Amino acid sequence: MNEITRLLALLGVAGILVTVLAGIGRWWNDEGRQVRRGLRVILGGDTHGLLVARGRGKGVGFNFSSSQVAVAWDRGQWGLLYGLDELEGAEAIVDGQVVGRARRGEARRAIDILGGAETRVAMRFIFNDPGHPDFILDLWLPDDEGRRDELPPDEAIAECNRWLQRIESLFKRPGQPLRPAPSVTPPPAAAEPAPPQLEAGRAAHRDADVPPWDPEAEAEEPPPLFRHLEADHPSDDEEDAA
Repeated sequence: MNEITRLLALLGVAGILVTVLAGIGRWWNDEGRQVRRGLRVILGGDTHGLLVARGRGKGVGFNFSSSQVAVAWDRGQWGLLYGLDELEGAEAIVDGQVVGRARRGEARRAIDILGGAETRVAMRFIFNDPGHPDFILDLWLPDDEGRRDELPPDEAIAECNRWLQRIESLFKRPGQPLRPAPSVTPPPAAAEPAPPQLEAGRAAHRDADVPPWDPEAEAEEPPPLFRHLEADHPSDDEEDAA
């Protein structure tokens, strides 16, 4: 009887140990924790902001101490590292339509729907990188229905809206670069054409190679108003001759 009691006790302890170990393994291998660990390795520090796409093994994390943002996929096994100044913005996508946006140097476009997604709810992060310009996280898909850690579509839309607010507040932090305003060079002002009569007069004077007026010609004959004065008073040349 004592041996049976000891055997049952040993089996109970073994069962407890197995349960505890299984729980630790499940906790350690949780998808979100695996992505978080991968992001920590990429960032070289803790994640101060984290968004994980459950069921896809993808996530994005921020480290504000080093001003860096990292993206990871394959449960954190692969990833990319960006500077915060390379983050151009984020977009919320519902059923193939952009319903919200936060871009650097622009006012945030808030999401004006609360639910009704049918095919997809996703977040798209945009980076100033020609090789990898964006990173998309599918927060909800129809295949997620019935999964233990499923994020309902309404909650996924609300999560997108919260992240748009976070991105906008991040752009408003002191020291964040602003997108310079595009420089516009005005076209050269076209010279107004001269009146045809003036152009013709200029051409005639150029051809004659004389100034546009002849003071001697103007002095030969006085205006009609002063002709009687000339008749009454002879000129200086006539007086000398006399």
